[in-house]
Amino acid sequence: MVRSTLSAAEARRVSLAAQGFGRPRTDPATTRSLTASIGRLGLLQIDSVNVFDRSHYLPLFARLGAYDRAALDRLTFTKRGPYVEYWAHEAAFVPRDDLRLFRWKMDAMRVRDAGPTRAAWVEGTATVRRELRALLAAEGPMPASAVEHEANVRRGPWWGWSDVKTGLEQMFRWGDVVSAGRSGFERVYALPDQVLPAGFLDDAPARPDAIRDLVARATRAIGVGTRADIADYYRLRSDDTAAAIADLQDAGVLLPVQVEGWRERAWLHTDARVPRTMTADAVLSPFDPVVWFRRRAERMYDFHYRIEIYTPAPKRVFGYYVLPVLQDDALVGRVDLKSDRQRGVLRVRTAWDQDTAQIDAERLAVTLRQAAAWQGLDGVEVTDRGTAAARVAAALGVPLVPHESADDADVAPVAPDGDADPAPSLPAL
Repeated sequence: MVRSTLSAAEARRVSLAAQGFGRPRTDPATTRSLTASIGRLGLLQIDSVNVFDRSHYLPLFARLGAYDRAALDRLTFTKRGPYVEYWAHEAAFVPRDDLRLFRWKMDAMRVRDAGPTRAAWVEGTATVRRELRALLAAEGPMPASAVEHEANVRRGPWWGWSDVKTGLEQMFRWGDVVSAGRSGFERVYALPDQVLPAGFLDDAPARPDAIRDLVARATRAIGVGTRADIADYYRLRSDDTAAAIADLQDAGVLLPVQVEGWRERAWLHTDARVPRTMTADAVLSPFDPVVWFRRRAERMYDFHYRIEIYTPAPKRVFGYYVLPVLQDDALVGRVDLKSDRQRGVLRVRTAWDQDTAQIDAERLAVTLRQAAAWQGLDGVEVTDRGTAAARVAAALGVPLVPHESADDADVAPVAPDGDADPAPSLPAL
């Protein structure tokens, strides 16, 4: 049925269903279900913080429950696996065939980096890049640390670590090198023909066609969204997104809708369904598509969210690595989780109710036990910080642990410009 209006609750259910919530789970999740879930999302954002677990593992756990992380590693970390990395949102795993959709972005980055504000930066690594290209051609794919090892052996004049890493990242942005899986958690770099069919990136759609495809995929992935919501998914320019939306609306792929409480017009993908109910229990990565666009999370869920890993410990409000708690179609609170692998426990360092909602502690306790077991931990420990901490501890049947200052001793990564919630590292092009 064609819809021209959606209630706020319907919009939440549409979006969560499009994101893969509310579906029956297999126990344990299979490689097939992992692939299907990634297909619905379109990408998995990568982040190096490993306090609870690395970010790209968490969206699949939120949607599928426990699964073998080694199975995901085989899909994403291997040289010729079905997924590769690129700056699709931030750095992200995307289906290998989708890399063609970003060829225009590679070209746009090259043009931008040749501009007056960046020309010196690019020219300063020209020799490095020539040497890197020759090294990869001669010795095959390798991570930056292996290149540094070669540097120590060769004693070349250009082999500074920062020069090597900068040169590789420049080439990666432009498509001169591509990812060839990961070694540990370190990206492996390769020349395109070493991991992709000959001419793979040359056989790419023109920019307008690629952006139209990305806009369609983004809207399918979020179900319903404003132009800003849709553009953010693959970090597209607003004007490019508007043109693609118009084309897709004319083609009947996107339907304009008015969502209760939203000031801006929205679009509904024709594949979207409007569930009558939504049953979901999850803790969400800070880089989960449900919450990664903070303006959308606030508009849809009345949930103001900032991660605080970049905030000095005395200024943190909710904790170091705070994950939103999703129950049904609402974000009802947040928990600061840490996998204490040395002690074998999942530590709930803070647990907070949302201002307008309250965590169902019994349901969250089930989710936390599942998370601990998935992490290979023996139990869950709850400290006495946060408005929901006592209820969560009671539901788990564990005593509250007094908070100690050591809980905030995590070393914060260096944030761009010192922001408490890092800005996109690559602007829309």
